[in-house]
Amino acid sequence: MNVPLFIMEDGFIRSLGLGSGFLPPCSIILDSQGAYVDPSHPSDLEDMLRETDISTATRERANSLIATIKELHISKYASNSAPQIGVPLPNDDRPIILVPGQVAGDLSVVRGGGDIASNLALLMEVRRLNPRAWIIYRPHPDVEAGHRAGYLSDRTVLSYANAIHRKGSISQLLEQIDEVHTLTSLMGFEALIRGKNVTTYGAPFYAGWGLTTHLGPALPRRGRRRDITDLAAIALILYPLYINPGTERRCKVEELIDCFSRAELWKPTYVMKLRQKQGQLRRYFMHFISSYRAPHA
Repeated sequence: MNVPLFIMEDGFIRSLGLGSGFLPPCSIILDSQGAYVDPSHPSDLEDMLRETDISTATRERANSLIATIKELHISKYASNSAPQIGVPLPNDDRPIILVPGQVAGDLSVVRGGGDIASNLALLMEVRRLNPRAWIIYRPHPDVEAGHRAGYLSDRTVLSYANAIHRKGSISQLLEQIDEVHTLTSLMGFEALIRGKNVTTYGAPFYAGWGLTTHLGPALPRRGRRRDITDLAAIALILYPLYINPGTERRCKVEELIDCFSRAELWKPTYVMKLRQKQGQLRRYFMHFISSYRAPHA
């Protein structure tokens, strides 16, 4: 009917809580060509990364934004400067690799995962290629909350990883590791802007620009060399739309980050609390069932 169609996704700095927990987003992405997580066709984000020249003023703003994200430990769903929950680390010089889990059946995994289609398959491949490494597995927050599929039992994970990190600041965890190995997780992007080495086994939006070690599918439309400042400027400033949760008006990303310090803006509603209890119940049953399965189930 010749009606313009935009594909909508959450932005890369979203809120202080999960969308699967019914917390509304404070940033969204509207893409006129298709989902940016699907590398089989172009997207506005891919075009911007290939074609847009970033002004000096925007580069300065992006560098300032990166510094703020690091200082305040900002991630997609959190801002957390509290002391980090400890995770076992090696007492030798082994490389420390973080493997983030993803939601089973997520579009970015189905369309962008290449030959690897599950968290277990990714863990197995990372271990195969890095037999000496200390591997930490971080379950996806939606899966950990009990809202989405993709759960792996501890016994299964620890058959290939050395440790599991379930709670606490993703940003602070990234400070303790050397590399991130991922399919298409946004954690790869968050690691890049913190100066970490990233290996991609799928085809996320940040692969193919000379910033990652890319082991995933070929990306023939990409190839322009970009630096971290370019990536942050486009992905965090030019591409998404932001809203102030207090005024409910459009704002800049820096204004949204300022709102993260105002606890009254993020109080859970009754429905959100009920959703949390539902997730806890699902997690209990997943753990119960996994305790009776074979270690690699």
